[in-house]
Amino acid sequence: MTTHTPEAPGLHARRHGQRGVALFVVIVFVMLSMLLALWASRTSLFNELIVGNDADYQRAFEAAQALLQDAELDIRGEKADGSACTGGGDVCRTSTLDKIPLETKDVGLLLGTLDALSTKCRNGLCVKRTGRQDFWNYTSTTSPVPTNLQAGEVPLEQLTAAGVGARYGQYTGAKTSDTNPILKNTANGQGGWYWIEVMPYVEDAGKSGLIANAAANQLALHMTPNVAYRITAIANGRKLDPQGRPLTQVVLQQTYARQKLKD
Repeated sequence: MTTHTPEAPGLHARRHGQRGVALFVVIVFVMLSMLLALWASRTSLFNELIVGNDADYQRAFEAAQALLQDAELDIRGEKADGSACTGGGDVCRTSTLDKIPLETKDVGLLLGTLDALSTKCRNGLCVKRTGRQDFWNYTSTTSPVPTNLQAGEVPLEQLTAAGVGARYGQYTGAKTSDTNPILKNTANGQGGWYWIEVMPYVEDAGKSGLIANAAANQLALHMTPNVAYRITAIANGRKLDPQGRPLTQVVLQQTYARQKLKD
């Protein structure tokens, strides 16, 4: 004999109404998990971009510092170990037209030659710049083109051309094999350069000159010839935009005076 227990009124209806609730809860949790995973991935990507940009900047900064040091060696005619520079071709400026002036008479000849050029620079040597000093901000893509351009104010692409700006080790023989990868890159518009502005120094304030030692209590510069140098180093990072232009650029400047002890 089969016994049938009557079902309480409304129980079947309640069971029918609860169907699918668990699936809905699972979908909600899955969506929340997906949102959390998406947020985590975007945060990780953002952090990677920041770290990558900072690493590119630090690499370019170190390259610019190395270029400044290389320019100092170029001025002193020395190798990285402090010994006298020896070499051929561009190294030690053996066969270049323009050389670091060693005597007072050489300064006028060098400046006269450089001043006749459209860029006012050659072989990494330049006359003192006139007009805007931030020449690295004027490129062939600058729009609008700066007004009231002075002699020698040309787009950066002309100053980084071969035979105008100086590359790392070009005139000192310094090796780039184990150095910053930026210094190894000599592709057009990439890597790093330096320029040395030759600025005559006049100790007598009554004479005309670019720099004057006017105060009697100032430390005299014992130089032969009386020349101070302003070095500008530019290093472009390795990260490029879709047009192939560097996204990072570091510019460092320093004034260097090669002093000699009095006999």
